[in-house]
Amino acid sequence: MRETFATLTALVLALLITGVLCASAPEIDDDLFAVRRVFPSIGPGLRALRRAGNGNYYVLAGPVGVAIFDANGKQLSVIGAPPPAPVANKAGRAAISSAEDCDVDAKGNVYIADRGYNLVTEFSPDGQQIRAFPVNSLLSVAVLPDGEVAVSTLDSTHQVIVYGSDGKVSREFGDFEELSSRPDLDRFLHIGRVSSDPQGHIYYGFTYSPEPLVRQYDLLGHPAQEFLFTGEDAYPEASTIRKAIERQESRTEPPSPFFHPVLTAYGVDPVNGDLWMALHNTLLHFDKEGNRASEYQIYAPKGAPIDATVILVEEQRLLIGADPLGVYEFHRPDRIR
Repeated sequence: MRETFATLTALVLALLITGVLCASAPEIDDDLFAVRRVFPSIGPGLRALRRAGNGNYYVLAGPVGVAIFDANGKQLSVIGAPPPAPVANKAGRAAISSAEDCDVDAKGNVYIADRGYNLVTEFSPDGQQIRAFPVNSLLSVAVLPDGEVAVSTLDSTHQVIVYGSDGKVSREFGDFEELSSRPDLDRFLHIGRVSSDPQGHIYYGFTYSPEPLVRQYDLLGHPAQEFLFTGEDAYPEASTIRKAIERQESRTEPPSPFFHPVLTAYGVDPVNGDLWMALHNTLLHFDKEGNRASEYQIYAPKGAPIDATVILVEEQRLLIGADPLGVYEFHRPDRIR
């Protein structure tokens, strides 16, 4: 009887331990296939994908400008489409020159980070220009409360610059960490994209960081959370990138030809704060505390890998896009039981 009880006790303990381990272990290397393609007119030049409170979608893709779709995917209009013939003078120039990113506020006003004009331009929902203010070397833009706008650039000394409603710098934050002894290489390795959420957090995703990283700040610029994909088993490519950094230390040529993007896209769940991160066609899911929950390889319906450049997180689905493949709908795997 004692032996039987001891055996049963050991079995129960083993099951409990196994259950705990299984509950905490991330789902790794699952394949995730898209359900369908959405916004079929969008393909080459895809830069950004946003959704406004009115349910409309805003898709930035050159050379069409920002295409607006309703909740059913029907195209409604385009903001900043190029003119049919070349513009000969500044007064009649195109509304958008070379847009890198866009965002939309609660009223449906669209903000464009235009590197060609070195401007952040705000357009009304019907495409009329409301305001513009100069920012050099723009990379990305994020709308904040009270008319503020956050940007990232190629040459700033901080990760994030916040402009007030008057178009003037309000604050800058996000100091650079020393990754290299070459100032230009160090600056290059800190290039990233900025975004925001309805709770007023600001996010900065590092494009070239050896360990894929998205950093969350509060509205005033205080660090709040990190979403970091690290560990030799998790991301062995990091050691390869660090070796590439070492090789560039003694060189003088620009670093850009020697590095490829690591973090290609990220999106934040507007409700629960979870973050989804793309490393080309690898998709990572983190909870709001920064814990990695799962990992997937993402594919179009017929099996082509999707090298993600945009992610929009919605309640029951993910919209993930790539240039030039377009935008695809995925069922959220964390919602499937």
